[in-house]
Amino acid sequence: MAAVTGSAGAESLGRRDQTLLLFARLMEGGKEDDETVADLGKLTKLLNEDADLAKKGEPSVASVIDNDCLDTILCYLDMRQPDIVRAHATLCTSAYLKAAGEDGSKKITDFFHSRIRRGTYDDYIVAFCVAASIFPIVPDLTSELFLTEGFLSSLGPLMRRKWKSRKVETACLEMLNTACMQPQCREAVHKYCVDWLEEIVDQDPDDAVKAMHSVDSDAHTQEGSVALRWHSQHVQNLAAVVLAKLRPAAGDQDPEPRIQSATTSIEDLSKRFTKMLVEDPEHVQSSVEGLAYATIQSKVKEELAQDKDSLKRLVKALESAPPKSPLTYGALSIFVNLTRYQPVETEEQKKLKQLKAYANAAGKLQADPLNDDAQVAERCKRVFEAGITPVLVTHCKNGSVASLSLIISIIYSLSMTPALRGQLAQQGAVRLLIGAWAALPEKEDKARRTAAQALARILISTNPALVFRQTPQSAAIRPLTSIITPDPNAETRDLLPTFEALLALTNLASTDNDTRRSIVRTGWDDIEEQLFSSNTRVSTAVVELICNLVQSPEEAMTLFGDGSPRAETRIKVVLALADAEDEKTRSAAGGALASLTGFDAVVRGILAQPRGAGIVLDLCRDDANEGLRHRGAVIVHNMISHEGDVYKLAREKLLDAGGVEALTECAKKSRTGEVVQAVVHALEALLGEN
Repeated sequence: MAAVTGSAGAESLGRRDQTLLLFARLMEGGKEDDETVADLGKLTKLLNEDADLAKKGEPSVASVIDNDCLDTILCYLDMRQPDIVRAHATLCTSAYLKAAGEDGSKKITDFFHSRIRRGTYDDYIVAFCVAASIFPIVPDLTSELFLTEGFLSSLGPLMRRKWKSRKVETACLEMLNTACMQPQCREAVHKYCVDWLEEIVDQDPDDAVKAMHSVDSDAHTQEGSVALRWHSQHVQNLAAVVLAKLRPAAGDQDPEPRIQSATTSIEDLSKRFTKMLVEDPEHVQSSVEGLAYATIQSKVKEELAQDKDSLKRLVKALESAPPKSPLTYGALSIFVNLTRYQPVETEEQKKLKQLKAYANAAGKLQADPLNDDAQVAERCKRVFEAGITPVLVTHCKNGSVASLSLIISIIYSLSMTPALRGQLAQQGAVRLLIGAWAALPEKEDKARRTAAQALARILISTNPALVFRQTPQSAAIRPLTSIITPDPNAETRDLLPTFEALLALTNLASTDNDTRRSIVRTGWDDIEEQLFSSNTRVSTAVVELICNLVQSPEEAMTLFGDGSPRAETRIKVVLALADAEDEKTRSAAGGALASLTGFDAVVRGILAQPRGAGIVLDLCRDDANEGLRHRGAVIVHNMISHEGDVYKLAREKLLDAGGVEALTECAKKSRTGEVVQAVVHALEALLGEN
C-alpha cells in the first residue's frame, strides 16, 4: 500500500482500517442480530460518506473490499436471515454499489454466476435472494444477469425436480416476482417459465398425498432439500402471484403464442388470492400482491367488489399493515383498481381511437360495460361501505409519497358520488385531503391537483360549519385556489377542476368575512382571470363567488369601490355579465351588483357605460325569472339612494333609459310580495325628490 501523508491521508487510512475491521467482525459467527445490524449500519455509513469524499479526490475505501468481503455482505441477503438483517444488508449493498461503481457491478456479476455454476441448493438460494434484493437498486445490472442466455431456461428443470427444496423454490419465485417489474424481464419469464409456473399452481392435491407415501429407492437429495415430491402451499401461492403479473403482460398480442391456451385464467388466480386472504392470514402479502395485479381486469374487480367479506378482509389487512410497507402499497393498489373511473375523452380522442381500431382491423371498439361510470360508482359505494375511509385517514398520517398518491386517488373516486360526500367529510376525508396536499412536494403536481379537486367536490356538497369544527376553514383555501387555473401540463384543457374549485370557494365565502378576506388575499388574481372565460359555466361560477365575496364591505371596497382603473374594469366586466345570454350568469352578476351598488364609485362606474342603466333595467323587464326582476329592482333602489351628484346622475340616466316604464312592467309581472315591495320602493325613489 502506498505511503499516506498529511491529515487527509491519515483520515483515509483510518477509514480503510475501520472498513476492514467491520468486515472482520461481520465474518465472525455466532453474533447476535442486533450486533450484526449495528455493524452493517456503520459500514453503510462509511460507504455513503466515501462516495462524497471520493468526488473530492480522496482514495475510496471500496478498493479494500475484495470478493470475500462482498460475499460476506451479500450472504446477509439470504432469505434465511432475519428480516431486519436483510433490510440493513440491502442498504449496505446499495451504498457499496454507489461507492465501487463499475468494479462493484463486476464483482456482483461474478458472484451471481459463480453461485449459479456451483449448483447446490444453498448456492441457488443465495444467488436468487441476492438478485431479488438488488433488482430495485440496480435494475439494469440485475436485468442483465437475469437475461443471461440459458439462465431462465435452466429454472424449469430445477423447479421440476422430483425432490423439492422449498427454500430454493421460494427464493426462485421471489426473484421472478421482483423481476416482473421490468417489462423485458417479464416477457422473458412469460416465454421460458409460464408452463412450469402453471404446473405448480395446478398441482393436484391427490397426487401430492400419493407422493407422500411413495418410496423411490433411487432418490437422491442434496443437502438442504426436503424429502417431498410436491410443491408447498406457499410456493403455489407465490407462483400464482407471478402468473398474475404475466397475464396482463401477455395480453392478446403475444408475439410467440403457445399452441395451448393458458390453463390458469386470471379469474382462477383471483379466486385463489381471495381464498388465501380469507383462509390463510399468514400469507396475506402474497394474496394482496396477486390481487393488486388481478384487479386490473374488469371482471375480477367486479367479482371482488361483490364479495363483502373479502372487501372487509382487505380493509382489515390495510388497517394492520405497517406504514410505507409493500402490504400497504399492494392493498391501496387494489382499492385504486376497484374505484378507478375511465378517463374522460374528448371527441377528437374518441375519433382517433376509432380510427386506430379500424387500422388494426378490430372494427368498432366496444366499451367494457363493467368499466362504465355506473358500474364504477357501484363499486365505489361498496368499497366505502366496507369502511375504507377511516383506515385511509390513519395511513395518510405516515404515508410515503407513493401511498399518499394512491390514497388521494381512492378518495377522489369516492367523491364522484354526491351521496357519499357528506359521509366522507364526517369520516375525516377533508382533513386527509388538506394534509396530503400540504405534505406532498410541489413536484407531485398531479397528485396535489387531484387532492384539491376531491376536496372541492366534498366542499360543494357539505355545510362548512359542520365540516370545519376541528380544522380551520382557511386551510382549505390554498388547495382550492391552486386548481382555479387549468393544468398547464395537461394534454387537453380541462375546466372541470376550475369550475368545482369556484363552487367550493363560493360555499366557503358564504360563511364569514375572515374567510372572504382569506380567499381574496390568496387567490384573487386567478379568480379574476376566470371572469373572462369563454366557458359559460365557469363565468357563472366565478360571478357567484364574487357575489359572496362582496358581502364583505371591506373586500367590496378594495376590489370594486376604490375608484382605480382596475376597479372600473371589474365593474365593466360584471355589468357585461349581467347582460349575458345565460340566465344563471345574469342572475349571479345581478346579485353581485345588488351588493356593490351601495358604493358611490360602483354606481358611477355603471353609469359611465353607455348601456349601464339599460342593462340594469333589462333585469327588471325579464319575462321569466322573478329572481332577476328582484335583483334589478334592488339595484335601481340602491343607485338612487345615494346623495348629491351620484343621486342626480343615477336618476337622470335611469329616467332617460325608461326606468318608470321598466319598473311598472316589473311590478305587473311579479307575483311575489317581496319583489313587488322592492319595485315599489324603487319607483318611489325614482319619482321622488332627494
